[in-house]
Formats: sequence, structure tokens, C-alpha cells
Amino acid sequence: MSRILIAEDEPRISAFVEKGLTANGFVTTVVADGISAFDYAVTGAYDLLVLDIGLPGMDGFAVLRKLRSDRCTIPVIVLTARDSVQDTV
Repeated sequence: MSRILIAEDEPRISAFVEKGLTANGFVTTVVADGISAFDYAVTGAYDLLVLDIGLPGMDGFAVLRKLRSDRCTIPVIVLTARDSVQDTV
């Protein structure tokens, strides 16, 4: 069974994503800030990180940069409400 870490600070969005994933057989953990997202992701206990960019504490870009600089290769799906080309690319 795949374990997915959801890093999203908006409760309605995290609940929606979690509900869909658990309904399809995934085991999920939800965190609401960037520091927790990093701490959980580096444990190696997760198969995927769903990462919001606008997290408190450490934004999603910083989390992803730190994960990669620490050679953590967890696959990441980025969520963002930002609409600039620079942010979405």
C-alpha cells in the first residue's frame, strides 16, 4: 500500500485531497506547514509528497530545494494557486 504525505495548510483542500486518496486505497498523512513537510518527507516512510507552495514556516519551494539538496528523491506533486508563469513552471 502506498503512503502519501500531503503538505497543505488549507483544511478544506487537504481534506478533499486526503478523501480522494484514501478512497482509492492510499494511506495518507497530512501536515500543515513546511517544516513538518520536510521533517516527514526525509524519513523515507512516504512514496509521494503532495506539496502546496504557500505553506507557513517554510514555503513549498524552500521545502523542495532543501529536500533535493539533501538528496531526498521522494517524488513530488506541487499544488499552487499562484498563476504567474514563473511560479507554475
